[in-house]
Amino acid sequence: MAYTFEIYKDKAEEFRVRFKYNSTIMFSTEGYSSKANAQNAIDSIKENGPGAEVVDNA
Repeated sequence: MAYTFEIYKDKAEEFRVRFKYNSTIMFSTEGYSSKANAQNAIDSIKENGPGAEVVDNA
């Protein structure tokens, strides 16, 4: 299993983060003005994500 975070620049020149499983994009973040802010988003997901509640609105 290859889970990865990928920081990239979008068409608006903002930094975004993709979370991928192999080559499949699982989700992408909002745009950030700096690469450091994108890295902070990754750090926050890693720290807070494992205990996140699942809300089923279906």
